[in-house]
Amino acid sequence: MTQLEPGASAPDFTLSDQDGVPVALSDLRGRRVVLYFYPAAMTPGCTTQACDFRDSMGSLQGAGYTVLGVSRDETATLRTFRERDGLTFSLLSDPDHAVHDAYGAWGEKVNYGKVIEGVLRSTFVIDEKGVIVQALYNVKATGHVARLRKLLGIDAA
Repeated sequence: MTQLEPGASAPDFTLSDQDGVPVALSDLRGRRVVLYFYPAAMTPGCTTQACDFRDSMGSLQGAGYTVLGVSRDETATLRTFRERDGLTFSLLSDPDHAVHDAYGAWGEKVNYGKVIEGVLRSTFVIDEKGVIVQALYNVKATGHVARLRKLLGIDAA
């Protein structure tokens, strides 16, 4: 697994959102993007993280960021997650984890003392030209969005 570094070009992709609409990273050129990878919709940690992003959307959007969450969940599950928790950003489905692989967000991790292969909770900040500004791997679900805002110099809204 190769992890991306700041200064690298963000791998382009097209994935379906919660409504089955294709979202291409290249279509977001000219905007700053926060792209985060999480293990599974509607699990406790992923819900905490998604709700933290939801609650920070005012400050993130105010600073010019588009937030996209990526998981291996099917679009119907993502739609349920978005509706259930009032999420105000797009959730993208990557069932074969090809985009996870491209970003180094898939690999070995320790879960309850066992080494398994799976999603490495990761966040990438991508600038208007498609260049990675921040590559944060193995982040914690709780407190991550506040840490990210601090790193980006964004006050809470």
